[in-house]
Amino acid sequence: MSITIRLARIGRKNLPSFRMVAANTKDKRNGRSLEILGHYNPSEKGGKFEYDKERFEYWKKNGALISKSVMELIEGKYTFKPYNPSKNKKESDSVKESEEKTE
Repeated sequence: MSITIRLARIGRKNLPSFRMVAANTKDKRNGRSLEILGHYNPSEKGGKFEYDKERFEYWKKNGALISKSVMELIEGKYTFKPYNPSKNKKESDSVKESEEKTE
């Protein structure tokens, strides 16, 4: 059984917050978790992030895989990019239009 330390989304629509959890790799993102290790709230100024270092080290020592997002959060390099499908659609349409004009 492999364990992953990853972010599980909580919070309401358009206002996400995350839990850092230790969970089975095959479980769903927001499904059952073995332990809650910390919290991350990108909505607060500076992106509030807290976690239990001792429990994180315990799971890491026992072979838990660590997601890219969690590693970046711990290193202080993570930047939250909110999903905005309408903005992405407008950008792709404008790129297509400019390509059509040049042809």
